Amino acid sequence: MDHKRIVRMAELEIDPVHLDDYRRLLIEEIEASVRLEEGVLALNAVALKDAPETIRILEVYRDVQAYEAHLQTPHFLKYKRETQMMVRSLSLIDVEPVAMVSK
Repeated sequence: MDHKRIVRMAELEIDPVHLDDYRRLLIEEIEASVRLEEGVLALNAVALKDAPETIRILEVYRDVQAYEAHLQTPHFLKYKRETQMMVRSLSLIDVEPVAMVSK
């Protein structure tokens, strides 16, 4: 069983017309994922200051099984369904942690 952490960066461009609704749904999904899923270690979303429709999400999962389980949860599926027409582009990038420190 692979217990190597999965770290990904999601890069999204949101239709500005739907930005408030998108952000509300994203916050709801992130809070549910961290609260309900033991294998979701961190989800951090930021928007570019000069381009608030440009969202970046740093995702940290305990392992590949936790990531795959996350994709099947009711809260994630609801987020995907309700935001699909709001998202202009989405890139998922596997990244290698260099230094990840929290307090």
